[in-house]
Amino acid sequence: MGLFLNPGNENYKSILNGIYVDKTGIIEHINKTINTTDKLTCISRPRRFGKSYTAKMLCAYYGKTCDSSGLFDDKLIANSSTYRTYLNKFQVIYLDITGFISSVGDIDDIVKKIKSSIIGELKADYPHIQGGSIGELLVNAAEESDDKFFFVIDEWDALFREYKEKTDLQEEYIDFLREIFKNGNVTDRAIAGAFMTGILPIKKYGHQSAISDFREYTMIQPSIFAEYVGFTKGDIDYLASNYTLNKAKLKKWYDGYSFVKVGDVYNPNSVCQAVRTGVYDSYWSKTETYEALLEYINLDIDGLQADIIQMIGGNEMPVDTATFQNDMTSVQNRDDVLSLLIHLGYLAYDAKTGKARIPNEEIRREFVSTVRTGSHEATTKIIKNSDQLIMDTIDGNEEAVAKAIEEAHSAGTFGISPLFYNDEQALRSVVKFAYISCANNYIKVEELPSGRGYADVVYIPSSGELLPVLLIELKMNGSVEGAINQIHERNYPKIFENIKGEVILCGINYDSKTKKHNCKIEKVKFPL
Repeated sequence: MGLFLNPGNENYKSILNGIYVDKTGIIEHINKTINTTDKLTCISRPRRFGKSYTAKMLCAYYGKTCDSSGLFDDKLIANSSTYRTYLNKFQVIYLDITGFISSVGDIDDIVKKIKSSIIGELKADYPHIQGGSIGELLVNAAEESDDKFFFVIDEWDALFREYKEKTDLQEEYIDFLREIFKNGNVTDRAIAGAFMTGILPIKKYGHQSAISDFREYTMIQPSIFAEYVGFTKGDIDYLASNYTLNKAKLKKWYDGYSFVKVGDVYNPNSVCQAVRTGVYDSYWSKTETYEALLEYINLDIDGLQADIIQMIGGNEMPVDTATFQNDMTSVQNRDDVLSLLIHLGYLAYDAKTGKARIPNEEIRREFVSTVRTGSHEATTKIIKNSDQLIMDTIDGNEEAVAKAIEEAHSAGTFGISPLFYNDEQALRSVVKFAYISCANNYIKVEELPSGRGYADVVYIPSSGELLPVLLIELKMNGSVEGAINQIHERNYPKIFENIKGEVILCGINYDSKTKKHNCKIEKVKFPL
């Protein structure tokens, strides 16, 4: 047992001692690829989405120098017909690329360090084998002992993310991977399978993958591995049966990723942190480089700032993911930036519609924080104006509210909202944009049912927020008095009668002849 060759199962034991959700079903999918033409698997997910947990689990399952039956006999994988076939049957080589980065003195020597580490342990375990390269050693070891190798490579793309400008080093690293995984004399004769994880998919040159024999599963197309991207609804139900938690808060804060046939997917690390601490807040800032997000947003390529503002407000934006080159330096346009943000986990992607969105409150707050402190003056002004609009609405400053909606309407020249209203839906779009900062402390509900109709837009304070409900009724070519009267006639506030506090009634009308907005505000306090 060594650091890289057959690391054993102690790492997986530590995982089992914490908050644990059984994801061993992924092993069955990997088992089906063993010794086939599909045996090379690359899965990319955002940081803290369980990649390293999966890598350590596979080391424990496949590694032949340990007995892991006691760790897996009561897990889902034990129900598979392939369970015993491959349990502790292979020589596992485990490479944590971030670990190499942190331990190497000169980053330019990292590929040499990886190679020498593998060669050293292979020669120690197989003292009689000959060969000058890793490929030769692997083949000779496999043929001498009938031991095939299973590679587990964690954070395979770290060099591309952390050393974006070192293209020569990246080429050397890709050549190292090619030597093992794109060499028929080595891959077919010595490799039973491989599992690579990273944040970015495999680097592309033009439209060809650098290591084209790997089967890739990404945040855009996770395919059969979709349920293992994060926690599913079933996983949340399991946690709820074993721990004290608030499922509604978990959904608001950490849900929002969604895949065909799987449905909702939650950020697993953040869920575990919230379950462990009982605090439902953002844990994202501890997981991915804030500077990287800020850098790309501030580029404002092809009106990117406008798209970000739209998504903060709850809208989805179309994105073409096909041109993205799977690295952080070849960003050419808006679609590349949005594609990168999808892979980093900042955006969720709907493959059916081809649209991206901000998945949940945790990520929304990261975007709002980024925009607030960003260098793009126009966008920063929009957020600050929205902050002020919320204060003016609560204070009952009707003139200021009408003016703010007017300015949001005029922002159509910035590419964010329609310059001309065609219907009440267009007006609603502008109002949602104007109140974009409500994402920080409110839950937005459109067309809230109240018994005798639907209120247009309602902002309900998030749990723990000492703020009033904002109930907004919209009119086109009507009157603000008519909007307020409709609220009373249909008794919209009654739905909030059990709360303790204020409901702000805000009527907004747009006159298409004068091109002016008007506002009327009333306050209702409960209990009456």
